[in-house]
Amino acid sequence: MKLLVVILNYNVTDLTIDCLRSLSTRIHAGPGAKVALVENGSGGDAAERLRAAIDQNGWGSWVDLELVHPNQGFTGGNNIAIRKALAGDDPPEYFLLLNADTLVLDDALEPLVDLMDRQPRAGIAGSLLLDAEGVTQASPFRHHSVASEFDRSLRLGVVSRLLRRWWVVPPTPDHATSAEWVSGASMILRRTMLEQIGLLDEGLYTYFDDCDICLRAQRAGWETWFEPKSRVVHLEGASTGIVERVIKRRPPYWFQARRRYFLKNRGPLYSALVDAAFICGYSLGRVHRWLRRRPDDDPPHMLRDFIRHSVFGAGFRVTAVENPALSAAATDPSTS
Repeated sequence: MKLLVVILNYNVTDLTIDCLRSLSTRIHAGPGAKVALVENGSGGDAAERLRAAIDQNGWGSWVDLELVHPNQGFTGGNNIAIRKALAGDDPPEYFLLLNADTLVLDDALEPLVDLMDRQPRAGIAGSLLLDAEGVTQASPFRHHSVASEFDRSLRLGVVSRLLRRWWVVPPTPDHATSAEWVSGASMILRRTMLEQIGLLDEGLYTYFDDCDICLRAQRAGWETWFEPKSRVVHLEGASTGIVERVIKRRPPYWFQARRRYFLKNRGPLYSALVDAAFICGYSLGRVHRWLRRRPDDDPPHMLRDFIRHSVFGAGFRVTAVENPALSAAATDPSTS
């Protein structure tokens, strides 16, 4: 098999069906492509609705549905499909991790595969992501740093201009180029790279998994690329609720994933520095916006939650993110 597209459904069944529909006219354009659809613990009638959509639309020849319960997060759910494919008789050359809240446009798949074929040291490549109005979303990215954490928490124009070279989100290029990391919303992975460095870090659960695997690949000698010819509409944050336009309290697993990412990849001293940079920048930014009488558009309790989950509040031991679905299942008497 040339390509296996992996899609996770978690509480976005309508969007998942729309994503499959967008793939239906394009999946056979390239050689040997199939879809592994993982129903990742949504519950209710999600599995039945997905089965019905596959049967009614005649998608069964290229979509395999896997049921998982409880929810295993982005990393665990994707790894279930990847492991199953790796153990099969015809493991794919490439895996495309595609968010359920996406719609693939014309020529979304072929440019990614072509780039990977042309660049033998490319272990990972990402698509150009667009919002529903066709506006470019952020991608590709630079790795997070002390300077970038201070800048993004402070959000002060004059400081941002001084720290421009450390921006996590640089200007989006209009041609294929190497990158430090790309978004996991549409990210192709080479099988031989995964066999060398391992699969997604399940200890991260849902966030910071894309920058983590790109960093691990880079340290193992693999390249990450960005291919703007591959265009994907991304309805960002549909399953988790974390989007720029919605002011919502960040869940604990976001903070825990961030802390794990820095501790395991950068060590305790660097983790302390980036946490201190964020706390200082955020505090100064809050004071500046209060003095300027600007509206409060930050997530509720952001500073308190950040400090509680930082290395200063939670310690320097590398721990796995607490899976809220597993915690709920453990306390639910109906599951025992």
